[in-house]
Amino acid sequence: MKGQLNLFDDLPPPADKPLKFKPAERAIWTENKAKLIERYLFYFVLITKHGAYIDGFAGPQYLKRRDAWAAKMVLESKPPFLRNFWLCELNPKSVQMLRALKDAQPFIKNRAIEIVPGDFNANVASLLQTSGIDDSVATFCLLDQRTFECEWQTLVTLSKHRSDYKIELFYFLATGWLDRSMEGIKNKSILEKWWGRPDYAQLRGMNSFDRMNLFCTRISEELGYKHAYGWPIYSRERGGRVMYHMIHATDHDEAPKIMNRAYRNALRQREDLRLLQRDLSQLWGTANDIPGKEGM
Repeated sequence: MKGQLNLFDDLPPPADKPLKFKPAERAIWTENKAKLIERYLFYFVLITKHGAYIDGFAGPQYLKRRDAWAAKMVLESKPPFLRNFWLCELNPKSVQMLRALKDAQPFIKNRAIEIVPGDFNANVASLLQTSGIDDSVATFCLLDQRTFECEWQTLVTLSKHRSDYKIELFYFLATGWLDRSMEGIKNKSILEKWWGRPDYAQLRGMNSFDRMNLFCTRISEELGYKHAYGWPIYSRERGGRVMYHMIHATDHDEAPKIMNRAYRNALRQREDLRLLQRDLSQLWGTANDIPGKEGM
């Protein structure tokens, strides 16, 4: 990859400085986080021209809001360069919904969609062993957990699967209600498995940015990711508080720049195709196979 454009200059800040922007113009809010995922993967596949997608907690977060369902948006996104999907879910009702979603997809040659019922934490090692994912397969894993679902060991397993570039992660941290949720957990082993250590109590009382920054530090230092940045997800479009931080972990130097663009453009109806072609051509040296506006 080569070149650097002004378009990508406003990257996430150093760890000791929070993101600064006008919420009305730049903030992603809870009901649109699925659009952020879709927009990032749109850029991801324009570069890779292929890819594998793993969703560890793939059921809909909002049963009445199918337009906010990440798995649905990813399966229906264009261009359809993602070729292999593993949609994992513990809840039986959500598994049924995933199977119906799969059945509703039009046939696309060389595309495989596998529904994996059960606990993703228990299944992730065997899934990776039988997946065929190696260092040649660009792989993205979404971890849109319900507060404490994703165990730290699961992150370890994902991070160790490839010897070259690690599997890229989107990890959702529920910073907005973490204190209240921690107090409500009676079985403290759940918290220890989620945090991966017995010192989870240090998270209580932290402000959301510091908590996010601690996660990013651990992901970089303990899991070995080259880049780990947290992006705020707000409670509403204008104002509101930070409900989640979406932590993006990657070994690719250009990926944080792509994430920055996705965050800025997730709520736009479409982008200027000519500008997108120019930017991608200058950054990666090619603009081949960029779709027309019907794919934007």
